[in-house]
Order: sequence, then structure tokens, then C-alpha cells
Amino acid sequence: MITPERLAAAVAECAAEHKALDIVQLDLRGIVGYADYFVICSGRSDRQVKAIHDAIHRVLKERYGLLPHSVEGVAQARWVLMDYLDVVVHVFTPELRDYYRLEQLWGEAPALVLGGASG
Repeated sequence: MITPERLAAAVAECAAEHKALDIVQLDLRGIVGYADYFVICSGRSDRQVKAIHDAIHRVLKERYGLLPHSVEGVAQARWVLMDYLDVVVHVFTPELRDYYRLEQLWGEAPALVLGGASG
């Protein structure tokens, strides 16, 4: 069984391997009861957002036997949310990420900036 911390790290690593931008991991433990981590990243376009989603889905299934509890937004691929219960993944286009500003909304959560490709 993979720990939530390791799962979040695996998601971030996979996103980085697929050229995601501005990868941030928010530690929500002690702040909310429904997830331990958010992993937030961006793709340059809706096509790249979908590719990042597809890669995360494939890698977590192949390596850990995990499927998301739910997925939203794949059809439009502007904000894809993948709910792995303890870890919630948000893959945005840059415009929607700027609009929703999740990092600022959850500003009290400790953040680990993991980089990714430069914008």
C-alpha cells in the first residue's frame, strides 16, 4: 500500500516527466478532512493537460494498481481533477490556473514547489 505522501510525490514526478509547468504539492493534513495532499500543475494547452492526465492515470494504474475515485474535466481538458481520495490532482491550463488561484485559496497549507518545466 502506497502512503499519501509517496502517492503525491509519484504524481508530481509523473507530471514533471510529461513537461508539466509549476508543479506544487499542498500539504492539507490538519486543514481539511477529505484529502491529505493537492498536487497542482499546468499544461501549456488543453492537449498537454490531457496528456498529463493520461500519463498520471496510466502510471498510477501500472505501478500501484490505483484508479482515481473520480475524474472531472477531461473532455474540455482545461482543468482536470483526479480524485485519489488522499491525494487530489489538479491539472490546469495556465489561464484557468490563474483564474482559480488554488495555491492562494489554500495559502495556509504548507507548499512544496516541485518545479516542472519553465513557463
